[in-house]
This record gives sequence, structure tokens and C-alpha cells, in this order.
Amino acid sequence: MSHDGVGLRAVMRSVAFLTAGALAVPVLTACSEQDQAGKPVAAQDIAPATRDLIADGGTLRWAVDALPETLNTFQADADAATSRVAGAVLPSMFRLDPNGRPQANPDYLETAKVADREPKQVVLYKLNQQAVWSDGREIGAPDFAAQWRALSGKDTAYWTARNAGYDRIEKIERGANDLEVKVTFSRPYADWKSLFSPLYPKDVMGTPDTFNDGARRKLKVTAGPFALKKVDHEDGKVTLTRNPRWWGRPTKLSEIVLRAVPRDERAAALAADKLDLAEIDPSEAERITLAARDKGSTPLQGPGAALTPAKALRSWALAHGSDEEAAGEEISARQKRREALAEYADQQSALRGFVVRKSLEPAYTQLALNGSEGPLADERVRRAVARALDREELAKVVLEPLGLPAVPVGSHLALSGQQAYADNSGALGGQDTAEARALLADAGWVPGGPVKKQKKTEKAAGSEGELADSQDGSQDGSQEGSGEGADDGTYIVGEDNKPAEADREKKKDPKDHSRKQSGQYADEQAGKHLDGKQYGRKEAKEAKRGGAPGAYAPKGTAAPAGAAPGALAKDGKPLTLRFVVPSGPGSESLRAVADRISRMLERVGVRTEMNRVPDDSYFKDHIASGEYDLALYSWPASAYPATDARPIYSKPVPAADGSLTVEQNYTRVGTDQVDQLFDQAIATLDEEEGRSLVRKADARIWAAAGSIPLYQRPQLTAARSNLANTGAFGFQTPVYEDMGFLRKGAQGPQKTEKKDK
Repeated sequence: MSHDGVGLRAVMRSVAFLTAGALAVPVLTACSEQDQAGKPVAAQDIAPATRDLIADGGTLRWAVDALPETLNTFQADADAATSRVAGAVLPSMFRLDPNGRPQANPDYLETAKVADREPKQVVLYKLNQQAVWSDGREIGAPDFAAQWRALSGKDTAYWTARNAGYDRIEKIERGANDLEVKVTFSRPYADWKSLFSPLYPKDVMGTPDTFNDGARRKLKVTAGPFALKKVDHEDGKVTLTRNPRWWGRPTKLSEIVLRAVPRDERAAALAADKLDLAEIDPSEAERITLAARDKGSTPLQGPGAALTPAKALRSWALAHGSDEEAAGEEISARQKRREALAEYADQQSALRGFVVRKSLEPAYTQLALNGSEGPLADERVRRAVARALDREELAKVVLEPLGLPAVPVGSHLALSGQQAYADNSGALGGQDTAEARALLADAGWVPGGPVKKQKKTEKAAGSEGELADSQDGSQDGSQEGSGEGADDGTYIVGEDNKPAEADREKKKDPKDHSRKQSGQYADEQAGKHLDGKQYGRKEAKEAKRGGAPGAYAPKGTAAPAGAAPGALAKDGKPLTLRFVVPSGPGSESLRAVADRISRMLERVGVRTEMNRVPDDSYFKDHIASGEYDLALYSWPASAYPATDARPIYSKPVPAADGSLTVEQNYTRVGTDQVDQLFDQAIATLDEEEGRSLVRKADARIWAAAGSIPLYQRPQLTAARSNLANTGAFGFQTPVYEDMGFLRKGAQGPQKTEKKDK
């Protein structure tokens, strides 16, 4: 995944469509308006060094998941590699700082501000007088105007992924001189800083042909520290070279080569001297840690012993999904295994020249609850599931082994450090087994569910997934998938093998919402949270363990025969939820989280059926189509939540054919009040008021319990030990011109280990 602001916008852009209008919303009592954003949970780790310590020249070989299908970030199939190229070769008016907050980019802007608010919003850009395209032409109003016309949505000949913000522009004019661009909006737009980042030349945006096809494989005109030299699909690499017309600080590197390398092959590619920088999974991070110990130090765990045959065997077994005993038997029995181990040991020796740089991605993993049908259509059941979870324990499962702070995420719309962040989880409440049972009893789910287990050979609907009984958390049952695993195996929306095919159209759900999805209950709870009052129902009844059958069920409901203590049933049916997780390599920690969740739910009487499905079908056949009850996947954070998050949480609306239009709201849970708050936030030019409205919207999203944020994803990057100013960027936009290799004899700042409080 891309770590820069452009990348996050592009991921959202590839799947979101926005239609916003100002609606009335009831007055809510505001939370404290003190800065609640705090600091990022984990600092970036990029081995910072001053430019005088960095050698001039050199080629940085940087791994990407795949070569970009398009170089136009505004098209539906743009991906993280598209964004990485754009960040190096194109202008961005604003970029993100280490706290995930947008800052004006001085290489392109002298100033950018709202010059007028009435009668209409006017933003005045004053451009850097040295800023020019690679053909020598000044960057100016014609480029801004061409991009606006292409992305405004008025001309359907342009194959755009969305028009958010650009559809609110009325006109673009030259200002007092050629260095000024005056943008007038027809409707107020709070997230105006998100526009024109990246900015393409008018040569690309000027006509539908150049927009649709001209920028897919090449960019003749650029204006960044690097220029696009070549896209080589046969060799699987993109080459960027110094831009001779660059007016900013000269680039230290001569070239950046983006090479497509699957995640499970990156350790071998690093050892074979084919890569200098690569995002890696935890298993590969452990390999590099072992190799670093052999040098006497490790970036993750401190000094250690040299690599012994036993440790090499253990590391090999972990990398190949086998236990040590089984691996030992195979290696001793077959010469091929002995050769493989020898090769692996050679790789370990070569990996001593690398370090692991670690932080947290600007993305969070959530538990999604499908509210379109079944038990989870009842808001009380969703809330009960949420109240059964110990989110801190789940964060520890993934992050503690990596030495990263295991802090649960408190917001759907921002992450700690970003301006809109505030912990609004109190609108739903923390882990409370008694309250979870009481909510289930209130919804009619009573003790006495059947004990008969489903056959494990049963297929998951719409997939080739394997059904495994989650009550035995030790069973793996995973099968090989064709997709690539993320750092924690979590699916990130907009980041599979071209998920835009499933995301570029608005998804329609043929199932109707029940009246339980009106959102009234959730809004009451959010309102109580915002008023500073106690959340939860005033008089919740706790279900008695082993109570009389039907004691809390609706009148006339009998408990089924063969009842088992603790299991719940209603109308003769057990409370069993389909839990869908990916089965491919790299998903081990994700499956561990799912198993832990299943055990937590079992304590309150909720049973789960664990469906492990191939990675390539996980999203399109299950999440997007609504064929799941519970699922784990991730959303990237955005510096502009009023724009980017609205399609994710807006209330699904009926289409003309009777189906539901869900946009990106794959949980199918939403309320009118959340939509109104988003619309108000996007239309106010008062930044503090906008943040307050976003926080109120988040509190209502928590109360609706359609998705439960768990933890930020780990960000692990293998970097050559003498590589500076790059690694695990966290929120910050990479500064490409400062990346490079340390001069011989030069030493960058020593990394100090800090204990996270």
C-alpha cells in the first residue's frame, strides 16, 4: 500500500463516488473542542539523515505489488503503484506531515487560502514562480482548468472514478498575474485542500482521449523531482530518473526502479540483491531479525546469538508453513530439503545487510457486521457482538509480537494524530459480557440452542470456501489462495488484485433492510454519548445461564429440543453467524484474530461458522456481495474524511429496481443523521466546526455498530542498512529528493528503542 497522501486519496478514489448536499440535522451537544487528536500511536521510522551525509547518485530498487495498469490516478483501476509514480513525478499542492495533516507544498505553492466566503467561496493559489513542466511551460491556470473540466462529471466521455469536490467548482480563472489561480465554488467545499493533488498537465486532461488512454502507459510531461523514463512490463519494472528541469532541492538518487515482486518472494529478492526497499510481512521481518542478530544487533529485539542450524531450521519452517519437527523430518529424509535449507541459510547471510523499519500504517482493521439480513439486521444483536469484544486483547494478538503499541482505534474516520481524531468508542461502550447477554435477551435470543454442528464439508455461499467450526480455535483449516497477503493478512479495500472491477460500480444489494435498521436506537445511544451521559439501555435484562427455555423469548416461542447451556436460539433457530476470513499465505495473524473473536462471542452464546476462502474471491464474492455475517478487512485513513468516508458509511438507498445501492457501505448499516452530519461537515468552511461535525458523525457510526475498528495495521519495511530518509513512513508523504544511500563512513542517527506507554 502507498504511504503517501496521494496514495490514500487514490485508493479511495478508485472505489468511491460522492453526491453531497446540505441537510438539516438536530442540534447536538458538542464534545469538548480541545485538541483530541493527540499524536500518532507509533512514530515513523525512516532513518532520517541530513543531505550532506547522503551520497550523490545511486539507484533505489523498490518493491511494488504489481506494475500499474494506469498512470492516471483518477481512473478506476489506479492502484498503490500508480500513486507512488505520481508522487515522484507530478505536482501536489498539499502533502501530509507525520501527523497525517495536509500542509502546503512549497515546491509548488507560495500560498493557498480561502480569499472569499461570500457570496461564494473563492480559493486563491499563488504558485511558485519556478514551477514548470518538463517541457518548459509554466504550471498555471490552464492546467487547473483542464483538470476541473475533466473531473467535474459534466462530460461523461471522461472515464473518471469520481468527481468529489471538482463537481462543486463553478469556474477557474487567471488571477492578478500568471502565478495566481482563482477557483470559485458554486457550493462551499471544506475539503478544498484535497483538490489538484496530483495535478496533471493540460496535455493529459485536455481531451477524453488523452485522459482515458494517453496517460495509461506513459507521461510525456511531468513536473516532479523525478521523471518517468520507462514502464517495462516484460521485465516487471518502472524506471524513474532525475528531472533535469527540477527547481527544488536536487535529488540525491539518480534513479528509482519500482519492481513488481510478490510479497512471499521479497525476502529472497532482497537476499539476491534485486531489491533495496520492500514492504514485508511479519514472517519475513523475523527472518531479517534473525540475520541481524548474527551481526550482533537487531532492529526489533536487540542483541542476540548467531544464526545456528537449529534457528535456521525454525526460521525455514516458519517461512514454509511447517512445524519444526515436520520440517526436520522432511529435511533429513530428502536431499532436496537439505539443499533448500542450505540455500535458505545463504539467504540469511545475505539478509544481514538489511534492517526492519517499523511503524503503523495509515489504515485500520475492522470487524464488519453485515446488517442487511439475519440476526445482525437487529441493532441490538450487533451491539451485543461489539460489547463481547475485548479490542485491546485483539490488538495485542497482532501488534505485541512485533514490538508495536497495541492501542485500539477509537474512530472510524481518523487515526490518532489526525486533526479529526477523537476516541468516540464510548458511544457504543467497552467490553461487557453481562450487557452483551442482556442485549441478546432483549432481542429474543434465549439460552437453549441446539448442539448439533454443521458438516465441515459444507461450502460457503458464492465461493469455494471451507467451512470450519470456530469453536475449536486451534483448527487452522486454511487453504491456498491465489492472492497476496497483507502485513496482517487483512484485505484492504482498493488493494487486492485490481478490485476496481468490483468497486468501480455502485454495489446493489437485492436484500431489503428490516425496520431494525432505521438507526433510531443507534442515534439515541450516540446522542447520550455526546451529552456525556451513560451509554447503553437504561433497563437491560441479563439472561440467566441455564434459565428456563423461552424465559426471555417473544411470547409463543419455544426453545428447541436438545438444548445446550450457553447457546442461544430464537424461533427454533440457533444464533450462528458466518465468519468469512481469507485463507491465503500471509493471513495467519488475521485468522488468529478471527479465532479469538469467535471465542469471545462464544462466551455470550453466539456461535460462529468460520468460512476460509481464497484471497482472490474474498472481497468480490463475499464482502461486496454481502455474503457474510462477520468479516475482517481494512480501510485506509484519509486527511479528508468528510469527502472520502461518506460513501463508506452513508445509508444505503433503494434503487429503482427495488435493490439497495450501497456504494462502499458493505455493512449495509447507516442512518439519516450520519448522512446529514457528513453533508454539514463538507459544506462548512470553519475548520473547527467541521472537525466537530465529523466527530459527531463518528459517534453515531459507533452506536450503529455496523463496523468495529480494532487496530492500526503494522507497517514493516525491509531497507538496506545504509539507506536513509525512507522506510516505514507512517502518515507522511515521502520526500523523494532526500532519499539516498549514506556516504562511505557516514553514519545516520542511531535508532533508540522507546517503550510505548
